Amino acid sequence: MAGLTNKVALVTGAGSGIGKATALALAEAGATVVAMSRTAEEVEATAAEIVQQGGKAVAATADITDDAGMRKLIERIEAEHGRLDIVVANAGINGVWAPIDELTPKEWDQTMTVNLKGTYLTIHHAVSALERAGGGAIVVVSSINGTRTFTSPGATAYSATKAGQLAMVQQLSLELGKRNIRINAVCPGAIESDIDDNTEHRNSEKSGIAVDFPDGDIPLTDGESGQARDVADVITFLVSDGARHVTGSPVWIDGGQSLLR
Repeated sequence: MAGLTNKVALVTGAGSGIGKATALALAEAGATVVAMSRTAEEVEATAAEIVQQGGKAVAATADITDDAGMRKLIERIEAEHGRLDIVVANAGINGVWAPIDELTPKEWDQTMTVNLKGTYLTIHHAVSALERAGGGAIVVVSSINGTRTFTSPGATAYSATKAGQLAMVQQLSLELGKRNIRINAVCPGAIESDIDDNTEHRNSEKSGIAVDFPDGDIPLTDGESGQARDVADVITFLVSDGARHVTGSPVWIDGGQSLLR
């Protein structure tokens, strides 16, 4: 997919999974990518892979929950690249999945802080830079959880943040439209990624309801999980001029999974 030449894109959580796939896809489309994560080694590898493939990328380390850190990151991008055109707010966690009476306030707060405050701070600091570039596009990576399905036992905090992200996108589409900034959400279903590495299940099965799903509960792929690139390609479209009249929209990327479950 072409059309992002001379654009500068920030991708948070770009060290693995959907974030890494998105960074690679945007670079293939011609964008200069700022691959950001808390883990320097991961995003340095992502940036190196992009450069090796002939693209343009730099690695940046920051914590999306750190107000000053995110402000400095945006300032650095403008200072080094002269502009910011695209923001993909992908970084997040699954957190702890547990029955509501066992989920601690600290665990609840951690999921809220990373997924909601982190998304807020990313957008909060980016919009002025996008406006200075003449406008731009934001994509928030939400989930089918909390937006169309509620069948993951114990995922109350996670689902609440994903619903909140979609509400944020729809609210901001009106506010930011007059500044020539589009904002949309992607809502992946089962995708092969590393996010389970930061998921803690604790007695979550106690809050589940016994349901027998049909064999192959992802209709499009006969039960096989999607790939990170499946999400990345949709994100690349949403930030391109091909989606110039699309804003405030969720796109479910799940092979039909959420319609069946």
